[in-house]
Amino acid sequence: MFGNYNNVLQFIQSMEMYRILGVQKVMIYKNNCSQMMEKVLKFYLEEGTVEVIPWPINSYLKVSSKWRFMQDETHIGYYGQITALNDCIYRNMWRSRFVVLNDADEIILPLKHSDWKTMMSSLQEQNPGSGVFLFENHIFPTTVSTPMFNISTWNTVPGINILQHVHREPDRKEVINPKKMIVDPRKVIQTSVHSVLQAYGTSVNVPMDVALVYHCRVPLQRNLPRESLIRDTTLWRYNSSLLMNVNRVLYQTVL
Repeated sequence: MFGNYNNVLQFIQSMEMYRILGVQKVMIYKNNCSQMMEKVLKFYLEEGTVEVIPWPINSYLKVSSKWRFMQDETHIGYYGQITALNDCIYRNMWRSRFVVLNDADEIILPLKHSDWKTMMSSLQEQNPGSGVFLFENHIFPTTVSTPMFNISTWNTVPGINILQHVHREPDRKEVINPKKMIVDPRKVIQTSVHSVLQAYGTSVNVPMDVALVYHCRVPLQRNLPRESLIRDTTLWRYNSSLLMNVNRVLYQTVL
């Protein structure tokens, strides 16, 4: 979390989706954020859902907010994201059965199961020697929205309302979709962002009909007409729980 992060609504929605899907703790590597975001973090800290790791890496290195940091003449990309991912794995190695490695604008959405616990039980049963499960990233552009779930009380909160973005970009044959991961931390020695570099056992590419990464952000295929996008309302399966949970957080944080 860096760059005076202020995507408050999407952050709360992601947190509540993680909880619905079965997460027990979310690790935030925090460089800085807005005052409103601080309020939300304080709420989740007191509730026990979040653990904040102070991440003042820019006090020691010349950092880039991009991955191609060498073009910026900086020392390290994405505020040391790869270091944070490895730290997270080792920090949770003996207290978590699984660690999910993704960003706050990404949600690993199960299609065949209702939550991560049942999905991971099934995947482990089918792949007994594996400790690394890779899920395909799919972009749901913030530039294309639906009038559904336009909730007036949320309009004063800065950030994206993910429930309004249910159109995903189609695959491009010449481009490989990056992956995000759920790992058994005891089987990982070293990780990168989209794959594990050293591990015990094998890695599994999870088919898209089992789960995908819902990634709500600016488009990658900017010139696509709306009719070329694929309407995918998987997220709406959780809408009643998500609405109730997000409203609870907004009410209790006086947002």
